[in-house]
Amino acid sequence: MPRTSPAFPLLLPPWLTHALRAQRGPVPWNAVVRGALAGGPLLAVAVLAGRESLGVVAALGALFAGINDRPGSRRAAVPRIGVPALAGAAGLAAGTYAGEGLGAVALTLLLTALGFVAGAVSAVGPVASGAGTQLLVAAAVGAGMPLPDPGWQRALFLLAGAGWLLVLRLVLPTPGALTADFRFDGERAAVAGVYDAIAALLSAVGGPDAEGRRAALTAALDQAQDALAGPRLRRYASSAAERRLRAQYAAALPLAEAATALAWAGDALPARTAQGPRRLAAAVRTGGPCGPLPAPARTVPGLRALDDALLHAADTFDRGGRPPARGAGRTAREGPHRRPPRGRALLRTVTGPGGREYGFRVALCYGAGAAVAQALHHAHWYWLPATAVFLVKPDLGPLVSRVLNRAAGTVLGALLFAGFAAVLPRPEGLVALVAVSGALLPVATRHFAAQTAVVTVLVLALVMVGGEPQASWGRIGETLLACAIVLVAGHLPAPGQRGGTVRARLSAAHDAAHAYLAHVLNGTGDQTAGDQAAADRTAADRTTGDRAAGDRTAADRTAGDRAVRWVLRREAYRALAEARAAIDRSAAELPALARHTEGTGEVAATLERLVDTTTACAVHLDDTGRLTARHTELLATLLDELVDRELVDRELVDRPEGAAGPLRVPPAPTPVRGPSPWRPVGRPDVRRPTAAGSPGTASPSRPRSPGSGAAG
Repeated sequence: MPRTSPAFPLLLPPWLTHALRAQRGPVPWNAVVRGALAGGPLLAVAVLAGRESLGVVAALGALFAGINDRPGSRRAAVPRIGVPALAGAAGLAAGTYAGEGLGAVALTLLLTALGFVAGAVSAVGPVASGAGTQLLVAAAVGAGMPLPDPGWQRALFLLAGAGWLLVLRLVLPTPGALTADFRFDGERAAVAGVYDAIAALLSAVGGPDAEGRRAALTAALDQAQDALAGPRLRRYASSAAERRLRAQYAAALPLAEAATALAWAGDALPARTAQGPRRLAAAVRTGGPCGPLPAPARTVPGLRALDDALLHAADTFDRGGRPPARGAGRTAREGPHRRPPRGRALLRTVTGPGGREYGFRVALCYGAGAAVAQALHHAHWYWLPATAVFLVKPDLGPLVSRVLNRAAGTVLGALLFAGFAAVLPRPEGLVALVAVSGALLPVATRHFAAQTAVVTVLVLALVMVGGEPQASWGRIGETLLACAIVLVAGHLPAPGQRGGTVRARLSAAHDAAHAYLAHVLNGTGDQTAGDQAAADRTAADRTTGDRAAGDRTAADRTAGDRAVRWVLRREAYRALAEARAAIDRSAAELPALARHTEGTGEVAATLERLVDTTTACAVHLDDTGRLTARHTELLATLLDELVDRELVDRELVDRPEGAAGPLRVPPAPTPVRGPSPWRPVGRPDVRRPTAAGSPGTASPSRPRSPGSGAAG
């Protein structure tokens, strides 16, 4: 995974530190090859055919697709590239016809309304954000770049350019992956990264790096889950290689849970504890056997869970993709499913505080940019509103960081292009420049200023091939003007409360953490009282076959409980990671904006400790059937902190049986400040019977089955 390198973090303010921060990592040679084969060849074919304008549009489609092309599986790349391409084609057609049939005022109002809708939809997620951005940029290009072709042809060739890069993404093998099935090289690297992250976390247990390694494990699991859960025509895996990767991912889930529980305990582990996951990571990459795995000492519940998980993983690798663990079987068969968001939830996201705030900012910047650009130009006015769209995107970093990097990158790119345009032959030299810029784009994404410089060179070369005169200096001025518009709009008062995106992410993280905690403590997979009574009435009459059927039913119920717990755990950690990313971006804003989300970092840290503690409770309940005083007291402390921050309501929480006395969360004092930014979320009574021999719990004296480690 790429890393970031801070620049003078102790000497510079956060907003400037973020602007100078760049990612580090290996060169993505496969993406470099795709970039070189995407826009340049399409433009060359169009020039040879005498259709330069359509070649420019196709190359623009390949450029947009290259910006959305990210590391991951081929299957996950289909919606990540295809959905924004469809939105861009629609925007290009709409912008073309609107620019031809509407006046300046009506066109500006239409683009402003389109900006609000696209901005609000962008709050749903990364794919929606890419689609909204491409819709607005293409609409500005369609309305403000005069070309001789009709709108439907432009849209068709924009789709063709994006489709060409998507075909390259699906067909070209990754260098070094020719020895295995290269169709799944993205999934293979992601699953191996999970085992590496588990090993790194086990090595850091008890040290200062444990918290960062736990966050890295969350990121690795998110990446693997996205890689394996891409769109597909069939519900089940259709090849042995894919089934094996799914089973290997499923085998990593109880390992990750045990490693998180050990990190929560905080006791340093022997170095050999991390050797097993490292060998499993190497086996995933090579496709060979994992060999003997060192077994940890089974002294505490976390180590016993780790030992069981290693045993299951070794058995899974030896079976060639057939998981023996009952809790991981469904994941191996059907893939790591995430619960799809419901229509009402998506509508709440779009119309909620985050969506409204984002939509308002995008509409204001996009509409103002279009109005000013049309006032300054009679043609070729697309640059200013398109630049404003890229600047106002919050997922590209803090506002001031985007503005500084965009200005610096545009100045650098325009100066470079002015030099190239003076010496290169036309049009062949410009076509070669487009190909080289496309190859550099995957490397330049490590820093927004570098990416802006490469994109500036590429776009200026394209529009010059299309007949627009050399306008480097004019583009610099328009970029600086767009930066000023976005800076002013970003600091204007907005309807509702500021920081809506951060609050929406944090509220979603709280809901997910609460659902995970309630499931673990409630023991959803336990029998109800009526079920137990019926079982007691018929126990004396059961035959041997009936007992076997009952055992299978109990095993299925336990496996289903583990599957639900895995889904809830993954959702909790994913939501926390998204909230933490939004908080970090907001903290790197100028003080006038950062103050609106002060204190959210402490709330996120409390939720992270609560989810870690819940994971430790799950492992301990699987092992002994009851919680210790340390677990219950820490849960009470964390819940009290959330009550004090008004994230949960004032409701009674009882300790499990066997604990020393009832545990009650005291009511929070009545706040004397203004309205709380956090909406109170009700918490159900969370109880779990934990006495030895209670229904659905494991007695400490009862031997545990090999499948007792929970997935997730």
